[in-house]
Amino acid sequence: MGETFQRCPLRTPAGRFLVSLPSGGEFLLGTPELVGRASVFFVQREKQEFWSLGVLEFTAPPKSQPAVRWVNALQIWIRLHGVTRPKSLLVFINPVGGRKQAVEIYRGQVAPLFTLAGIYVQVVETCHANEARDYILQQDLRDFDGLVSVGGDGTFNELMHALIDRTQWKAGGSETDIDTELLSPRLRIGIIPAGSTDCICFATVGTNDPITSALHIIIGDSQPLDVCSIWHNARLLRYSVSLVGYGFYGDVVSTSEKYRWMGPMRYTYAGAKAVLSNRSYEGTVEFQVARTKEASPRDQTRCRSGCMICSESSKQLLAGREEEKLSEPEQHTDGEWQRVQGRFLAVNLTCMSSACPKSPEGLSPCAHLADGTADLILVHECSTLSFLRHLTRHTNGSDQFDLPFVSVYRVQALRFTSSKVEDYEDGEPATQKRKGLCGGICQGEPPVSCWTCDGETLSQTDISIRVHGQLIHLFARGIEQAPCNS
Repeated sequence: MGETFQRCPLRTPAGRFLVSLPSGGEFLLGTPELVGRASVFFVQREKQEFWSLGVLEFTAPPKSQPAVRWVNALQIWIRLHGVTRPKSLLVFINPVGGRKQAVEIYRGQVAPLFTLAGIYVQVVETCHANEARDYILQQDLRDFDGLVSVGGDGTFNELMHALIDRTQWKAGGSETDIDTELLSPRLRIGIIPAGSTDCICFATVGTNDPITSALHIIIGDSQPLDVCSIWHNARLLRYSVSLVGYGFYGDVVSTSEKYRWMGPMRYTYAGAKAVLSNRSYEGTVEFQVARTKEASPRDQTRCRSGCMICSESSKQLLAGREEEKLSEPEQHTDGEWQRVQGRFLAVNLTCMSSACPKSPEGLSPCAHLADGTADLILVHECSTLSFLRHLTRHTNGSDQFDLPFVSVYRVQALRFTSSKVEDYEDGEPATQKRKGLCGGICQGEPPVSCWTCDGETLSQTDISIRVHGQLIHLFARGIEQAPCNS
């Protein structure tokens, strides 16, 4: 017992020493570089949703049996309780997307963390569009525990589409029936944000910090996510986890494509032009109201980590997949269909809040990540100043639905029919002259808009949408921070 007090590690500016106090001695004896050293790395929470890597350093005499037993016990504990942690990952890097910093972000911030965690990584740096999709569809993925997207929302969407398509193709699924139940992929998807907005990462993690996202991947978090399938004439067009928008947002995205040379500023320019144009479009929106009565788009709840509404939805989805439960019509009757016809400035559908740094509350602040529903927002025809008031509320935390020309519904499915499709001649829309604040820039605008699906433009106007509950899983756990009381 006395030896414990007479010999101990000592850290000094000159280095580490194993020092001892001889019996009856009046000074210390030191032997350099004979102290064993071990570091334990852990995740520590910073302000808001940021995570960082913490480290504890332990020193002990060489070949110390207590130290060996302690390290072995810690490794066993990690193996037993870290069963969801990935051991091998397939990483796709888009070097030209968003801020064009994906390679630098991965190599400088993320790759060292994966190495430290002992994760085997195979990296594919894409050179052209759909390269990641082709790789996922064609290669053997059995040895991987997950996919990682390093880029913006477009890169994530390419991975998501390929993974869902691969899963259905392997199972012999059909892409001609909107009522087909889609199978959930085995692999999770991680997002390392390196894009312009990184909306999906922000809405599922709460921050666009690459280190935070990497740590969520390392510890093996799993967040289910609802997915919308978009159809036209019984043909599958795309999947969406964020915004499917017609009217204002469709115009913004399609216009911005003409000004890609402006960089991210093209969205600001296209948005200003769309506001001044104040174009409304005639159509019919039919939607199936969600069966759930526990939550609504205006109940002021927020989807957070461990969300009870999403958890309850998980139980219902599991029960719905059991054959014996299908005979209970009270639990599985479809919601009623409603119909709204008129002129709309915007028709928006989102499976999540669609929050981003410029709009911290998002398009629908109370939308849930994994409850099997989407929020439908209808912005009816109104003045330019009224619509600008609605848009401003996305950034200042005010209730953007508390306006007479805005209506919102929680839905499971949607059908949209434009009232102006008959004006198309030879595949091109007839144009119309307009008067208003925009003056000449609004001349010759088509009487129909287009849809944007997670930033991609769809050429079809009449579409159908169905929500697939918890179809995919991310390496995330949802936003942990409780919302501030306004």
